[in-house]
Amino acid sequence: MKNLRYSWSPFLKYGKKLEIEENSVVYHQGSEGKGFFYLSKGGIKITLLSQEGVERTVNYVPEGMLFGEHGVKNEPYLTSATSSSSSEIYFFSDEALFMICEEQPEAACIFTNSLIYKFRILAEIISFLNSPIEQQMAHFLLKLVSENGNFSIDQSSFARYIGTSRITVNKILNKWKSQQWIQISTRTIDILDIYQLKAIRDSGAIDISNLDVLMLSL
Repeated sequence: MKNLRYSWSPFLKYGKKLEIEENSVVYHQGSEGKGFFYLSKGGIKITLLSQEGVERTVNYVPEGMLFGEHGVKNEPYLTSATSSSSSEIYFFSDEALFMICEEQPEAACIFTNSLIYKFRILAEIISFLNSPIEQQMAHFLLKLVSENGNFSIDQSSFARYIGTSRITVNKILNKWKSQQWIQISTRTIDILDIYQLKAIRDSGAIDISNLDVLMLSL
């Protein structure tokens, strides 16, 4: 799955280019699907609203990836997508997808693999639900940095991504900072010792093997 990034770029000519500002809603959970999107530049945050009304961030889309694939054939969007910065995205309608697959048969495989990757992300989140918060934080921080490089995220946003309180996140981050494993600034969390965080990720009450498979390459 690591070779998914930018694999859709040869087909951008079939899509509609859109420039959006920070905090723009791309689509709402439950709304009728009109098609899917590709992130060319910027950042997109994917959130999921539970039946209890609790919203959780489930993914930060890396540049060069598709998102909203579940909105094809007028199916309702399963999540919401919002820009986390000024972004350049491409919109693909059902008609565009049909044309791409007709003219470029390999596109169907790329689209399917992207969908499979999204289901793996959900499985990844579920597998961590009962694991220690520190183990979850180590994994998802490693994932964000691996897929996005120097990633801009504050502690409140990171807490929503983990599904815990900001106080808990702050306590653990400060512990890591005191051990010189990370460096914290206003909007970024930089990893200084990747091996220590991987050791935390691979420990804990639940052993989840081969987690690096779920991380896309920059």
